[in-house]
Amino acid sequence: MASEKEKMPRPKSRPRRRLTDEEHRLWRTVTKDAKPISRRPAEVPEAPRDEERPSLPLKPQSLAPMRAPAPQPPASPAPPRRPSEPPPLTGLDRRTSQRLARGQMEIEATLDLHGHSQEAAHQALIGFVSRSRSRGLRCVLVITGKGASPYARHTLHGSTFYEVPERQGVLRSAVPRWLNEAELRAHVSGFQPAHPKHGGGGAFYIWLRKKR
Repeated sequence: MASEKEKMPRPKSRPRRRLTDEEHRLWRTVTKDAKPISRRPAEVPEAPRDEERPSLPLKPQSLAPMRAPAPQPPASPAPPRRPSEPPPLTGLDRRTSQRLARGQMEIEATLDLHGHSQEAAHQALIGFVSRSRSRGLRCVLVITGKGASPYARHTLHGSTFYEVPERQGVLRSAVPRWLNEAELRAHVSGFQPAHPKHGGGGAFYIWLRKKR
């Protein structure tokens, strides 16, 4: 047995074979469109800004046909405002009426219409009532006279008087009518014939509204 192992001979390297001209042409044909691979990380493209984003066409919406509004009639002018209507005569409470009928109320002012025409008496009554109320008076007396009729006499019965034509003078008939007009009704609360000691059937107690 030999003392040393015999070394195995290394296989001889095969000589490199050169490409032929035909193989060179084929290789160039295959690799002419190839691009080298970049080792840098792929860059993520940025999102486009709002102004760079393409506007998408809006979808057409099905809209109902719009109807033209019906023509409106011209507004009628507002009616002229009427002055506020004064309240009606409220009359007198029972106690006040009884005191007046008995002549127990103090007369705060007196207007005597003797010798006045109807027009002058009307204006005098308006001024007297207005001034009396502005002074804060409540009970005033207006003397009209009983008239020239021989039948004129005191006809007071409680808070009423007879409406007999021959027993009335012109102003005695007109004063109650004037007191019911709006101009005087704004100041007057009620009225009634006077007691005999204050003129009886030829005079009236007038109860004024409270001063505002």
